[in-house]
Amino acid sequence: MSANEDQEMELEALRSIYEGDESFRELSPVSFQYRIGENGDPKAFLIEISWTETYPQTPPIISMNAFFNNTISSAVKQSILAKLQEAVEVNLGTAMTYTLFEYAKDNKEQFMENHHPINSAASMSNMISAETPNTASSNKKKDKKEQLSKAQKRKLADKTDHKGELPRGWNWVDVVKLSKTGSKDDE
Repeated sequence: MSANEDQEMELEALRSIYEGDESFRELSPVSFQYRIGENGDPKAFLIEISWTETYPQTPPIISMNAFFNNTISSAVKQSILAKLQEAVEVNLGTAMTYTLFEYAKDNKEQFMENHHPINSAASMSNMISAETPNTASSNKKKDKKEQLSKAQKRKLADKTDHKGELPRGWNWVDVVKLSKTGSKDDE
């Protein structure tokens, strides 16, 4: 199997496994975030995994640079990333995104044993992160209301040119029709 076929299969598996899981977020078809821990948990952290073009034969890019992790010291982040890199080396050549997320969930306490919030903004960032999923879900609901049916899209495409612009004169009044209706009223 090629890397693209492996990625497509893993993408389908991730979508089905994490469907409805508020902790999982698909940023793009090759980039994913997972929150380890509950909202409001001071030891919760966010892992972002991005696939390279040749993933799973090459390691994915693992990041903890999300705003959610601002209260975690860089030493703790580096420690977590180092342990995840060890897991990557063991699983190289296989679909490992799910394995890495589960490994992080299973070892959360061990990963965060040396964690001490680096400033008093911890409670503030937790409040912000607790509000974020609600905002995201309300945006999704708005997007669904604004979706067009196939017939509506077809009508819109017929009215516009290939650039999505309306043709010149689309809202001009038809002078001939107006003169005909005006002459009938005069009689």
